[in-house]
Amino acid sequence: MLDLRLYMMQRLSAMFMAPFVLVHIAVMVYAIQGGLSTEEILGRTQGSVFWFLFYATFVIAVSVHSAIGLRVIAHEMLKLNGLTLSVLTWGICLVLLFTGGRAVTAVTLL
Repeated sequence: MLDLRLYMMQRLSAMFMAPFVLVHIAVMVYAIQGGLSTEEILGRTQGSVFWFLFYATFVIAVSVHSAIGLRVIAHEMLKLNGLTLSVLTWGICLVLLFTGGRAVTAVTLL
């Protein structure tokens, strides 16, 4: 059950995610090849507004995108509809936002 609004939200979130994934992979390759330790990586990310905003935006895009995708799967496989489907979708989105937000906070703000 995917209306036009949700379809467009999923496509827009995918457009946001693509460059974030590429930057994340490039940074990880750089860190690994540079032989950076966990302590050195956290030393560069903690207190950084840039990395906080980067990864927070990434988490938001992933949470929206995946919740909409799982909504379609739940509708097709579990035959869920209406309020049950909406509660499940928003619940998944909120859990992903919360757990992703905690990870971003731990890496950038603590």
